[in-house]
Amino acid sequence: MLTVSPSIAPEIYCIAPGFRALSIYVKAAPMLNPDIGGAVLRVACEAVLAGEPEWAESHMTAWADVFQKFGAKPKRTPCSAEALRKRVLRDGTMPTLDPIVDLYNAVSLRYAVPVGGENLSAYQGSPHLAVAKGTEPFDTVKEGETTVEYPSQGEVIWCDDTGVTCRRWNWRQGVRTRLGAKAQYMWFILESLPQMPIERLHEAGKMLTDSLEKMMPGLWFKVALIEEQC
Repeated sequence: MLTVSPSIAPEIYCIAPGFRALSIYVKAAPMLNPDIGGAVLRVACEAVLAGEPEWAESHMTAWADVFQKFGAKPKRTPCSAEALRKRVLRDGTMPTLDPIVDLYNAVSLRYAVPVGGENLSAYQGSPHLAVAKGTEPFDTVKEGETTVEYPSQGEVIWCDDTGVTCRRWNWRQGVRTRLGAKAQYMWFILESLPQMPIERLHEAGKMLTDSLEKMMPGLWFKVALIEEQC
């Protein structure tokens, strides 16, 4: 069975003091209740429109400050949670895409926290959050065509031994490790700053794992908190 041991480069904590994340590794079971994803997504959209959660604005502002520290322009390339929230506030809802993607988008919206979902079977080595040298390849789609880009030097990236899996920390996921309902081994990362209460981070993780268990009875998962080791 595949395992996952995500690591964080020490300099990341200089860019984002107090950064912590939940790593959730899942060995999938047959998908029996795919409609759960869309259902929780609808409820999460309603929560956003009602002004929840109470820490959303301060957490999104903190992420924007972090993005500026490594040279990103948060208005152009916001963190993933901010992008989702803006879309819901603009459109009033969000279309369904895939049961698993809908679920982790719902968690992100409900808790104002960036959530990434990855197909672990596509990884070469373990996930690593690092500062880019600028030479790491990133596979993406541009104008309908697959292409390879490279991060800016000094940009914060998630990567594996092959290249970038997500640019600008949690802004854009690559094609190679994109997650869907058919994946057998899944990895989720919920990323927070101190403006989000730590107990709510664990609550968000539980929302994800509880819903996954309803979707795929019999799955196996493991949750680990990642934080700076003093």
